[in-house]
Amino acid sequence: MVRNGEVWLIGANISPLPSASSHVRTEPDRTRKLLLHAREIAHLTGAVERRGYTLVPLRVYWKRGNAKLELGLAKGRKLHDKRQVAKKQDWERQKARILREKG
Repeated sequence: MVRNGEVWLIGANISPLPSASSHVRTEPDRTRKLLLHAREIAHLTGAVERRGYTLVPLRVYWKRGNAKLELGLAKGRKLHDKRQVAKKQDWERQKARILREKG
């Protein structure tokens, strides 16, 4: 989520490393602020608010004790694309049913 010129990760469960501090207990699914350059935030804000894209976390990994997040911009399907996908899924279901009945 992009809010007030900052980028936030909401609802992701990032468990602490087993080698992390034993006296500090953090909540694994808390809202986290992502550290990005102002230019990157401006680019993402423009894409999300003006062009209708969605920010999607693609990968989470650890590097030198810090959790890193790879982000992607995704655009939703158009109505005709959704119909085409639904038609293909129906055909795949029917095909599997026919093969199951024959075999």
